[in-house]
Amino acid sequence: MTPVPAPTTRTGPVPEAPARTEPRTPRPPRRRPHPGQLGLPVLLLALVLVLVLSIGLAVTIGPADLTLREVWGAVGERLGLGESGVTALRAGIVWELRLPRVLTAAAVGAGLALSGAVMQALTRNPLADPYLLGLSSGASTGAVLVLLLGMSVMLPVAAFCGALIALAATLGLARSLGEITPSRTVLAGLAVSSFAAAVTSMLIFWNARGDSFRQVLSWMLGSLAGADWPAVAITWGVLLAVGIPVLVHGRVLDAFAFGDSAAASLGVDVGRTRWLLLGGSALVTGAMVSVSGAIGFVGLVLPNAVRLVVGSRHRRLLPLTVLLGAIFMIWVDTVARTLFDPREVPVGIITVLIGAPVFVLVLIGHRGRA
Repeated sequence: MTPVPAPTTRTGPVPEAPARTEPRTPRPPRRRPHPGQLGLPVLLLALVLVLVLSIGLAVTIGPADLTLREVWGAVGERLGLGESGVTALRAGIVWELRLPRVLTAAAVGAGLALSGAVMQALTRNPLADPYLLGLSSGASTGAVLVLLLGMSVMLPVAAFCGALIALAATLGLARSLGEITPSRTVLAGLAVSSFAAAVTSMLIFWNARGDSFRQVLSWMLGSLAGADWPAVAITWGVLLAVGIPVLVHGRVLDAFAFGDSAAASLGVDVGRTRWLLLGGSALVTGAMVSVSGAIGFVGLVLPNAVRLVVGSRHRRLLPLTVLLGAIFMIWVDTVARTLFDPREVPVGIITVLIGAPVFVLVLIGHRGRA
């Protein structure tokens, strides 16, 4: 038999096994916060500061070369905060001409943007807009009718009634075609808008004479040239009266995003709430159109732009949309009155030039849902 060798043993210290090292978890790279991740108070404060600065800068722009110090000095003197040393002529330009126009533009932009956001939530349609759904055209018809009848004192009431009738016609037409879908709502709104525009054109064709024809046509294209302090009172009064309750109840609009059944299960009186909000939107649209004319696509562009940044929660969406709408309209009106000075471009032309491409992009992005 072959002898089995005896096992050998090592002498001396046993070497230590190398210590096991845990693999390190790589740290994620630091990223700059997305604007949508910032807190709502930070975003609101930033936009409020931009709005105040925009108001001051827009007042300085024009044929008379004003400075920000003169603007705020003239405003402070009017409010009883001390003498500014600004001449009476320059103070008059600030207080009587430019400041009412800028404030009216801010209210119109905020109001139309708010109406668009509310209507998009209620109809669950990102293409909804006071212009597309016929509210602006209906308000224009009512306003032109009382203007031609010489009853300009009834202008806000007539514009509101026209917007409300157009809204009811749009929803009624969409309902008559079956279930209210986004595509049916838009098509019904386009039909009502076209009909109201045709009625308005007919009224002007038969009744307007001389300079009144030019004035009414300019008003239909959208203009803030005639803005004064009564216009400021009307637009800001309606905006605050309707806008504050809507902003406070943003969660109700969130409930509508899940459908009527889901909203009802959350305790929302669907029918009553829907008509209250739509009536409020019609009131805001009528008030804005009564002083500025038909300005389209503001309610379409601004809510969709803000939604891309902060999402669809209306507690964040609504106040940011209102502020951005005010800033947007201030600068659109400033461009309209200064770009081809001394000629003034109607505001509605500029908003359509901006809004039409955005409308196409939104339509393409949602073509699968129509």
